[in-house]
Amino acid sequence: MMGKANINMHEYTDKAILIELGDFVKATRLEQNKTQQQLADLAGVNRSTIVQIENGSGATMLSFIQVLRALEQLDLFGSFQIKPVISPLLLAKQEIQKRKRATKKSQPISNKPKSDW
Repeated sequence: MMGKANINMHEYTDKAILIELGDFVKATRLEQNKTQQQLADLAGVNRSTIVQIENGSGATMLSFIQVLRALEQLDLFGSFQIKPVISPLLLAKQEIQKRKRATKKSQPISNKPKSDW
């Protein structure tokens, strides 16, 4: 799933997606030359959790995040970030309203009584 191009994930069953995720975790773990126990220790989960994930049996979202963090793969979640979109009109309006110069501070009005003249 993660490295394959032109795959329509909507055609996958939930189980097939879990298997793909498990395959990714296993391949990444082996690429980093880590045992299941080493990964479990780094992630703070039981080895049985690693086995479940790698077999496509699933795990909690928290456990999956912990495993991805231990594998240094959290950047995979980058596409979930919501980035604010500013309209070009609003951006132009903000640019116009931006200060262009500084002004002198006005002198305080004297508290002297006015003359009777």
